Amino acid sequence: MVRVKICGITNLDDAIMVVEEGADALGFVFFRESRRYIEPGLAGDISRAVPPLVCKVGVFVNEKEENILRIVNMVGLDAVQLHGDESPEFCARLAEHVKVIKAFRVSKEEDVEASFKYTNILPLFDTRSSQYGGSGMTFDWRILCRYREKLRYFVLSGGLTPANVGEAIRMLSPYAVDVSTGVESSPGKKDKCKVEAFIRCAKEGVRL
Repeated sequence: MVRVKICGITNLDDAIMVVEEGADALGFVFFRESRRYIEPGLAGDISRAVPPLVCKVGVFVNEKEENILRIVNMVGLDAVQLHGDESPEFCARLAEHVKVIKAFRVSKEEDVEASFKYTNILPLFDTRSSQYGGSGMTFDWRILCRYREKLRYFVLSGGLTPANVGEAIRMLSPYAVDVSTGVESSPGKKDKCKVEAFIRCAKEGVRL
């Protein structure tokens, strides 16, 4: 069954709500330019308040390795998700200390092929945009279909909503899906009805 990560968690109430709705992982954004940025201290408090089997993921953009590892230890992160221009060498070094999810922004086949240069990472495919992080827009999923046999595990992101996540899963069978904007009432505030619908559609592979 596909895993569901709810990203952009900014408060304890939302964290508890999405866990109770069945989320497998929570995402904390440590990129200060994001509207969903959270201070590491608050993220640590939230991390300690949720059940231990829920995966806690920290999102970073072109951050220094020592700062990433400091926040990993402070918050109690299980994995890091890198959305910048991190090199294969950087990711390999980091993967010696913590699980690494590396985001690749997709608009053409070469963007998917770039992921094959990396080792010991879980690739995440998102929509290419002019900014770092999520754009709230989908990309052409048919690009990924051409590489499906080479991609044993990957995360799908970019413009996912309760209305389209079931179709995406049926088409691509990703290991996990990652959503933020698609389940919000405003940036950083999750909508309980949207979260419930998204997780149900993802887990059951259905369309609203």
